Amino acid sequence: MNFSSCSNLLLVLFIVFLYLLHVSIGIDTITSSQFIKDPETLLSKDGSYAFGFFSPGNSINRYAGIWWNSRSTVIWVANRNQPINDSNGTITISEDGNLVVLNGQKQVIWSSNVSNIESNTTSQFSDHGNLVLLDSTTGNILWQSIQEPSDSLLPGMKLSINKRTGEKSKLRSWKSPSDPSVGSFSSSSVERQNILEVFIWNETQPYWRSGPWNGGVFTGIDTMTVAYFNGFQGGDDGEGNINIYFTIPNEEIFLIYKLNSQGKLEETSWNDEEKEVQVTWTSRKSECDVYGTCGAFASCSSLNTPICSCLKGFEPRSIQEWNRNNWTGGCVRRTSLKCETKSTKEDGFLKLKMVKVPDFASGIAETPDICRRLCLENCSCTAYSNDAGIGCMTWTGNLLDIQQLQMGGLDLYFRVAHAELDRGGNKTVIITTSVIIGTLIISICAYIMWRRTSNSSTKLWHSIKSTRKTNKKDFQLFNKGGTSDENNSDDVFGGLSEVRLQELLLFDFEKLATATNNFHLSNKLGQGGFGPVYKGKLQDGREIAVKRLSRASGQGLEEFMNEVVVLCKLQHRNLVRLLGCCIDGDEKMLMYEYMPNKSLDAFIFG
Repeated sequence: MNFSSCSNLLLVLFIVFLYLLHVSIGIDTITSSQFIKDPETLLSKDGSYAFGFFSPGNSINRYAGIWWNSRSTVIWVANRNQPINDSNGTITISEDGNLVVLNGQKQVIWSSNVSNIESNTTSQFSDHGNLVLLDSTTGNILWQSIQEPSDSLLPGMKLSINKRTGEKSKLRSWKSPSDPSVGSFSSSSVERQNILEVFIWNETQPYWRSGPWNGGVFTGIDTMTVAYFNGFQGGDDGEGNINIYFTIPNEEIFLIYKLNSQGKLEETSWNDEEKEVQVTWTSRKSECDVYGTCGAFASCSSLNTPICSCLKGFEPRSIQEWNRNNWTGGCVRRTSLKCETKSTKEDGFLKLKMVKVPDFASGIAETPDICRRLCLENCSCTAYSNDAGIGCMTWTGNLLDIQQLQMGGLDLYFRVAHAELDRGGNKTVIITTSVIIGTLIISICAYIMWRRTSNSSTKLWHSIKSTRKTNKKDFQLFNKGGTSDENNSDDVFGGLSEVRLQELLLFDFEKLATATNNFHLSNKLGQGGFGPVYKGKLQDGREIAVKRLSRASGQGLEEFMNEVVVLCKLQHRNLVRLLGCCIDGDEKMLMYEYMPNKSLDAFIFG
């Protein structure tokens, strides 16, 4: 290889090295002589932001934009509606001092478009990814990217309304994740009657709203407290502009709000561990977050099924549509108001707690009492609410887009006819009365059952006591040793305390009827002189024999008691044991342990 060839090769390698070095390091300032050529980048001082060319998603088109930490988190696009179809784009300062994006044919496809620039200019990053165009001589900012938002709200970037011109600064969604051109959704702040809110629009129709801004929080966002959404500020800037913006008081937590192509406003932060952006809040968590889902005079709650319900005193406009879960027709008043019927009874207000109050509120600086009175005196006033930061809010006409919140929100007082107030009161009286009467009935029934059981036990006990003397002589046959000692007889009867009888002997009729399948013939074991005997099975599995005394047996209560007493004290391995008894009206039954029949040889030999 000759010297000339070596020189050419070294020159080529040096140029490639410089190009790669330029691409990897990037520059921190763009001037007329120092420009960016695809794929070079302009870097912020901390390296968090870059300005250069990218292709979103699966697109092959090239766009000039700013991204945060990675090209997957693009926060601003210059030529969003005019892509470059090759990799020959350039970003530079034009002859008229503007920042421009050129295609491969050196045609201007985007410009900062500042008029009457008189001196040299440079472009670089300021705080939080804000790209600025500076006057090189004075250092004054001539243009900045935060004044022309794409789909992302950055710290210090303002959603503003110019009171004089009506011009708005707004976010505009991408058409799709692969197409940054202007999509269907936009987000801006809206001021109605001194009340400020943030809206998301689907074309020209409202799609989501934040609820009124009270100077500290958006009252319609349930997760928003004074500590949450830290740094949001809003109001008149003294120059005819109404602004909503946020700052970052804690540098460790950096947030960006993005309006995605599905119309969701998402709070995002950078996760250092995962090296990716994570969503920490979204404007749409349920169907209730979609504007006007339930129609007029209805409230939406994501915890209910169905999610929509008419306000008290209202009913669905179309019950057929309502039953098909089509709620957009909303609800209508069940009872006409006083001024509509010339009734003599005053209208009143019912209260909804912790709600996102309806759209189209009017604000007046009055106390809650005056707020209520003013609404009541105005027949067209359908509701009122009060907040310390906003003051009195009133509504006329339909109440639209009410949402029940789990926390936060405001209390809403909506107007109903006097009859609806009575209906609510009568309902409370009916419920209270029903509870009291029900409790009394249960108590009386419980007392009667207790008395019935107690009387049965007492009757049995007193019958036993009254027959002690007559039973003593007969009982001597069963006394140990065959003696007729009176003390032994007293011991037998004395051992049967009233408590013991209640615990061991008394069974209710229903339990024995269940055990014997209602004394079915298939369970009949035999017939004695005083009545039939049935086989039964208790719920605990024990098998029993139930002797049901016939009414025609001639055995009275006294004889029955004698048998109970005697059998309770007699225990022998060759005698069946008495388990209990039952007295229920004319019914008298004895319950024995069940002993299956066997042949005599089983006992003799076995």
